[in-house]
Amino acid sequence: MLAGHPRVPLMWQFVKYAIVGVSNTLLAFAVYALLVDVFGVFYLLSSAIGFSVGAVNGFLLNRRFTFQGHVGDALTPVRWTVVQGCGLGANEGLLFVFVHGLGFDKLIGQAFATAVVVVATFFANRAWTFRATPAQAPSVE
Repeated sequence: MLAGHPRVPLMWQFVKYAIVGVSNTLLAFAVYALLVDVFGVFYLLSSAIGFSVGAVNGFLLNRRFTFQGHVGDALTPVRWTVVQGCGLGANEGLLFVFVHGLGFDKLIGQAFATAVVVVATFFANRAWTFRATPAQAPSVE
């Protein structure tokens, strides 16, 4: 009986985060590819712009879909921005290492960097950005 298992809500929330993440990733990747391949923009700048577009999309969708039980406050967007900023820094660093250090293709390097950052930002957003307030936390009786 998985439904009664304590980790099912966490897994379901991660699945929802991943669904939103797919839309973010597709959007960010499309912006990245367009900027790099069509307009010849430097790949690290293209990555930052694409990541930012995906981050805005992600905040709006995650707030409504993944963490809909969260009662936000004025700092929720600030916390999201901090987590995404750290994610962007990690993404840029990993992308640089994958492309310049390991010789990966720029698009393949972006895919690997994205995979790492998605997992890290999920847990950061769950624990901090959209954390349950004491009134929302399940009671222990």
